Amino acid sequence: MQFGRAAGAFAPYAIIFLTFRSRPLTLEGMLHAKALDCLGDPTRRLVFERLRAGPLSVGEIARDMPVSRPAVSRHLALLRKAGLVIDRPVGTRRVYYIDPRGLSAVRAWFDQFWDQALASFQAEVERRIQTDKEKKE
Repeated sequence: MQFGRAAGAFAPYAIIFLTFRSRPLTLEGMLHAKALDCLGDPTRRLVFERLRAGPLSVGEIARDMPVSRPAVSRHLALLRKAGLVIDRPVGTRRVYYIDPRGLSAVRAWFDQFWDQALASFQAEVERRIQTDKEKKE
């Protein structure tokens, strides 16, 4: 299947339509899955967590890590591919930092569960209030 340049790098994925529990998993949902899968690795998660304080070079991230500097670079490449980190050149080094867009996308995915939980809680409270009113009448 061919896609033109205008279709963008994600065009092949845009036509994929998967379902999970009756909710469609779109391109956006697939990116969430990729980010979450990427953070499933404990070493990669530690690399990501080190960036919490701000931008760092590979050497700074790798300092005191249980893996080599090249391994940290590979983990950063996967985090970048998952949309969780961005890098920029600073002199002869590359500095990595958390991509707020990727992180907010993952947060939005988690928020849907929180929103549903709050809605369910509200519905239950309202049901109990109604039941208590009916008992008093």
